[in-house]
Amino acid sequence: MRHLFTVMAGLFCTAALGCLASPAGAADPLDAFKGLKGTLDIAGGTAHIPVMKGAAQQIMAANKDIRITVTGGGSGVGVQKAGEGLVQIGNTGRALKQGEIDKYGLVSFPFAIDGVAVAVSLDNPVSSLAKAQVKDIFAGKIANWKDVGGKDAPITLYVREDGSGTRETFEGRALDKGTSAPSANVVNSHGATKTAIAKDPNAIGYVGIGHLDASIKGVAIDGMVPTQDNAANGKYTVTRLLYMNTKGEPQGLTKAFVDYIFTPAGQELVRKAGYIPYAK
Repeated sequence: MRHLFTVMAGLFCTAALGCLASPAGAADPLDAFKGLKGTLDIAGGTAHIPVMKGAAQQIMAANKDIRITVTGGGSGVGVQKAGEGLVQIGNTGRALKQGEIDKYGLVSFPFAIDGVAVAVSLDNPVSSLAKAQVKDIFAGKIANWKDVGGKDAPITLYVREDGSGTRETFEGRALDKGTSAPSANVVNSHGATKTAIAKDPNAIGYVGIGHLDASIKGVAIDGMVPTQDNAANGKYTVTRLLYMNTKGEPQGLTKAFVDYIFTPAGQELVRKAGYIPYAK
């Protein structure tokens, strides 16, 4: 059973350079899908979507008898749909809770290390905050950017929905298990968060480090710069693992897909999405 791995275990594994070795196997990982057919449905964490879609496209291009659908919905949706048998793979941006494992018989496969970054508009002069300031901003105690070295302007908060693995990681590690102000604007994906922050010069929110791009700016916390290299070597500590979850041990097409994510081809998709591969 491969479940309940911790982020720190993944970080130590990466730092030791022992967990990213390419697994032995066929020269072409897509050979595993020869002779298979059917439909595979995947849902859950939105951070996973680029990797899942990339793998799905490669697999379906190699085998026309396979159809793979990939949707989001957040970690809570991933748990529910996989647990109720509505999808074969439910993605989460957090480890499963023991109650979820007991209720549904889910098995977890961590495949990537991701950091969660505080993000602001490119127009915002603030590029670094103390952790105490971050906690007070998201709690609503600091409500104007001038109080943290920015412009005299009200702070607009953006947070993820309840059940989001990104939110759970951020509140647990960046806010020390604190909660966000009830007045915060709630968005349901990394993409929606990025769009909101990019359009609002007074915005602050959080996204997976792999989703930082030229449209928004990552903010250092206590001098910790949000990059995936720093997340991998332990210099940035607001981190998590990304998981695929199945109801019981996967079989057939589901097993072939899970295994594919851990092949060199799958690990390359993880890297392209901005994450650090985490091998079985």
